[in-house]
Amino acid sequence: MKKIENKIMLITYANTLGGSLAQLERVLAQYFPGAFGGIHILPFFPSSGDQGFAVIRYDIVDPRFGTWDDVDRLGQQYYLMADFMLNHISIRSEEFRDYMHRGDASPFREMFIHWDTFWPGGEPSEEELNTLYRRKAGGPYRTFVRDDGKTVRLWNTFFEEQIDINPYAASTQKYYQNNLGLLASHVPLVRFDAFAYASKRPGTSCFFVEPDIWNILEIGMEPLRKVGAEMLPEIHEKYTIQMKMAERGHWVYDFALPMLLLHGLHFGRADCLIHWLNICPRKQFTTLDTHDGIGLVDAEGLLTGDEIDATQEIVDALTADIRPYLPFPSVVRVPGKPVQRYQMITTYYSALGCDDRAYLLARAIQFFSPGIPQVYYVGVLAGENDVEELRTNPDPRAVNRHPFTEQEIAASVQRPIVRRLQALMRLRNTCPAFNGDICVKTGGDNSKLTITWTHSACSITLCADLADKSFCITERRGESYIEHFCQPA
Repeated sequence: MKKIENKIMLITYANTLGGSLAQLERVLAQYFPGAFGGIHILPFFPSSGDQGFAVIRYDIVDPRFGTWDDVDRLGQQYYLMADFMLNHISIRSEEFRDYMHRGDASPFREMFIHWDTFWPGGEPSEEELNTLYRRKAGGPYRTFVRDDGKTVRLWNTFFEEQIDINPYAASTQKYYQNNLGLLASHVPLVRFDAFAYASKRPGTSCFFVEPDIWNILEIGMEPLRKVGAEMLPEIHEKYTIQMKMAERGHWVYDFALPMLLLHGLHFGRADCLIHWLNICPRKQFTTLDTHDGIGLVDAEGLLTGDEIDATQEIVDALTADIRPYLPFPSVVRVPGKPVQRYQMITTYYSALGCDDRAYLLARAIQFFSPGIPQVYYVGVLAGENDVEELRTNPDPRAVNRHPFTEQEIAASVQRPIVRRLQALMRLRNTCPAFNGDICVKTGGDNSKLTITWTHSACSITLCADLADKSFCITERRGESYIEHFCQPA
């Protein structure tokens, strides 16, 4: 099992680059040599929904994708990350089915959060309900009828196939121990999906509640520490939460970078981006695209509300062809604020108007930003929005989840933008300067920036202009200088 390296990590489902884990291995070797050092394989376990995130059991690989042997074989070539849901479990899981069947006699009863007993008065007051951080309308619960005829309301933050679990229950902690221990025997890095929602206390937002969240983190970290595995928390909210996690030495995501780059490239401004690159955490994974949308809330405070709105309006105009299939925007209900838009559903390439120059510059800046870059599989192939899939798929995120056949991959990698992107990725993976120190400066006016990495006798510099999308990369090794990827004005 390879340990974490400072090399680009691919984000992919087990079956979206070829159809299975074995095909994924072959596709990467044949079409993407040297492009990746790591892989985040999105949930590859038996699941009942949410494209893998309603996990039924963690002890086996979904047979449609392969086996643990396939995972381990990939783990010998790439450092791997796998998902674990601290907050929820599938309603088709053995634990939940046992509770539905045996009721109060089930050893898993306390694993689930009963809405009626969670609130001191049996129901939340209007003020308490309005204080909740919510991803959907109404109370975050579902009603079930147990086999003994009793009706129970259980906490349900997200989708119908997922049910929240109580991290303090003995049965939950045993569930964590067993499954996290197993995962950590196959991968060096575990992503805690929907981590911030696991902290629930009456009278609070039930989202990243302190100090509760730190206690829950310790519970989840215990089985990982036993084998030296690390953790990456998935939290989509204002960047200051990532800063809190980073201050405690944890890996974090840079979810603010996608919006900052869209804003900078659409308006020809580098100032907000430069500010962030100078203050952002260094122990982080950077993203432009993921299996979900492009977060808006993450950049709050780094961009003004007007700047976020203006960027969003441009992206909406560039992706107008998908609007008829997205009748309801992705929203969040944050305490003390009106309902706000949560994320934009689109591929990153489409969000830049399928402009090859803008897209390659965006990736160059990402690869020069502090942290380890992650590139989503659709982004690797500069994929456009999958409008056809939206015509029949009720999940709007399907626009950015096109499953590529090997034939499609073979054709895509011949495109100039994909070939240039791969060459840029190989440079990021092989230049030793990226293991050194970073210096971020303005390039002389508001549209320009310069990023330099230096390590021993090696340095590499990106000079870019966000207004005309030009850039040049210069590498120094001893007394020798090499110019890469000169994209003229």
